[in-house]
This record gives sequence, structure tokens and C-alpha cells, in this order.
Amino acid sequence: MARPVKKTPEQWKKEILTAAQKLFISKGYEETSVSDIMDMVGGAKGMFYRCFQSKEEVMHALGDQMFFENNPFEALKGRTDLNGLQKIKELLAINQSDTERNNLNLQAIPILKDPRILATAIEANKRILTPLWFELLEEGKKDGSIKTEYTKELSELLPLINFWLMPSVYPATAEEIHHKYLFIIEVLSKMGLPLFDNETEIFVEKFIADISTKGGK
Repeated sequence: MARPVKKTPEQWKKEILTAAQKLFISKGYEETSVSDIMDMVGGAKGMFYRCFQSKEEVMHALGDQMFFENNPFEALKGRTDLNGLQKIKELLAINQSDTERNNLNLQAIPILKDPRILATAIEANKRILTPLWFELLEEGKKDGSIKTEYTKELSELLPLINFWLMPSVYPATAEEIHHKYLFIIEVLSKMGLPLFDNETEIFVEKFIADISTKGGK
């Protein structure tokens, strides 16, 4: 009788991430246990902790994986029919239409109350998103669609905005979050990055409703 083929650590990690993604979206992050994940994978809890230190680490790994599998910055890089500002607006639209990623992001809202997890998430955004934003802002500055002397500062600010809007980080009602959004739009416009239009308003209203509900406000 042939012995079953042992899975490599990388195979275990991949299967754990796949199972966790399905469970986080279907059951919710808080309602999903490590045992639930390993039951779906068909392994012991000890194997989980050989691959990941915690459920929170799985959430962060999933976020990175989903971003790189469908990187909107990369998708827009070769578009010659759009200027820099148009690419940024299209980027926001692409992000909003990615239902699976948005659902996972909503599941992550409550865990951002943990300062350690919040710091890790901010560091990841700085490491991954800031260089991508800088490249896109510089493109807009060169083609004249973005008129600013603050591309570096904006590239550092933009990845932080979501954290400021999260009610689990800065408690706020839906009305207060909407007021923050109007403030952001005005500040960015003054910095040469006018993003507000009717399409933007539609998906921002949905974003505010979603994070307000998930944040318990």
C-alpha cells in the first residue's frame, strides 16, 4: 500500500490561507477559529502554528496575497489612454469593485483595535503602497494632470487615510466619518489631487456605510 504523500510547509500554508479566506468571508473573522480552519484543511492545530503564529497573521498574509494576485496599480501601469489623475480615479473604482477583497478588509476592522496589529498593518501599507502611490503621483505630475509639489508627502499620506476613517481606530458615527471624508477630499484637492466626482461619491457612501456597520456605529 502506497504511503500518502506528505505536504510541504508551503503546501500547508497555501491550503490554510485558502481555507481561512473562505471562512473569514462566509462566517466572519471573529466567528472563525483555528480549529475551523484546520478542520477544513484536514490537519491538526499544531500544523497551523508551525505555519503561522496567530489568526491575525493569517489575515495579514491573506491581505498581501489578494493584493499581489490582483494588483490594481500593476493593472493600470500600461494604460496609455489615461493620464495620472484618471488612473488614480480608476484605481479607486477597481478597488471598490473587488467585492472579495473588500469583504476581507471589513472582517479585519475589529482586529485593528489591537495596537500591535494596527502598527503591523500601517508598516505593511507603508512598505507596499507608498512606493506605488509615489510612482503614480509622479506620473500625474509629469503629464500635468496632477499639479502638486507634494508627491512624496501624498504617497505617505494616502495609505494612512483608511486607518483614520476606521471607527475601530478612531471611533465615529457614519455622519462623522462622512464629514472626515469631505475634509480629506478638500485637503487633497488643495494639494493638487482633485478626486471628487459623482462616481467617487457613490462608492464612498457605500464604503462609509460598510465600515460604520462593521465598526459597531
